Amino acid sequence: MLKKAFSLFLLLMLLPVFSLGETVVTSFYPIWLLALNLADGIPGLTVRNLAAPDTGCLHDYQLQTRDMKALSEADLFLINGAGMESYVDLVASAFPDLPVADASAGVPLLYGLDALQIGEAEEAESGEANAHIWLSAENAIRMAENLARAMADRFPVYAPRITENLDGLTARLAALDAELREGLSGLPRQGIITFHEAFPYFAQAYGLKVLAVVNREPGETLTPSQLAQLADAIVALDCPPLFVEPQYEDLSARTLAAETGARIFTLDPVVTGPEDQVPLDYYETVMRQNMQTLQEALSD
Repeated sequence: MLKKAFSLFLLLMLLPVFSLGETVVTSFYPIWLLALNLADGIPGLTVRNLAAPDTGCLHDYQLQTRDMKALSEADLFLINGAGMESYVDLVASAFPDLPVADASAGVPLLYGLDALQIGEAEEAESGEANAHIWLSAENAIRMAENLARAMADRFPVYAPRITENLDGLTARLAALDAELREGLSGLPRQGIITFHEAFPYFAQAYGLKVLAVVNREPGETLTPSQLAQLADAIVALDCPPLFVEPQYEDLSARTLAAETGARIFTLDPVVTGPEDQVPLDYYETVMRQNMQTLQEALSD
């Protein structure tokens, strides 16, 4: 009886250690997806996301009051890095004791584009990295490794499960990477025109060529002279397909398609998605949809 009572006492003493819980905060949707996978099945680890699931890329994103509250309660902050989070210095100043994990560490970054650039893209600084690193599955593996390492270091009690989750996620992403490479090889065309500077990493990884970027930042309005310049370029390039994104309006694309006869398709940069009951394989699902879209668009 005494032995059972002592065992119960030990259990009660240990319970608060595991029931207090820990909170990981992520900057935006792609990082949230990775963190959800890494934290899967760990009841004591909560993953919260700052930017709403319909925000898209963090172009000029300003921290809200609710964001500052979430960060004040965080035990670890996970970011994309490579310049995506322009507010990171503010976070470091406001929360000097909050560990920040940069998913871009060790990822080879792209600077500038070997492509026609229209609108404000013409003024792009060559020294500014393209931050859309997650759109290569190989990069996503390295990002997941960086985040898992930071999470395991910060929460050593959960390290074995985080490592197990990382192994499963890495295997899935490696399979996706191989599938994309095979599925996009040998297509009759490789050139694409995009309406946001989101896909250079994807193009580099899977044998495509970004011929032109209409807007470096989404939502920019082109002048009539810029539209005319791009229409001439599209015709000169033999009317490659135009790729818009579901997160942004496509008025310029529709205008150019009407002027040139180029077809419009949609590529999703995986920056938005469901907020509740998020499928852990959502990234893979969207990337496979992108592959199917490209197979259709580039097979003509």
